[in-house]
Amino acid sequence: MLAAFDKLTAFADQLAYPHSSLVRGTRLRELRPRAGRSPWRALYQRVGDRIVIAAICPEAHNNPRGFIRGISIASDRLDQLKKGA
Repeated sequence: MLAAFDKLTAFADQLAYPHSSLVRGTRLRELRPRAGRSPWRALYQRVGDRIVIAAICPEAHNNPRGFIRGISIASDRLDQLKKGA
């Protein structure tokens, strides 16, 4: 995950598939460590001039309920952050 964070820091919005992808039905993106071969995802979004990692959750195919829970947590955290900003 740390190597994936480094890639996100270096490439920001230019980080493309298979390292990052849009989460369908949301404005979130998922960071896909090891080019998608990791069982974990970091859910993130740009907020102003920052990229905010809002949750870490399991990969959707291996644990759909955990992924959906991660989306909910990330969305709630980002909403709170935006309200406080």
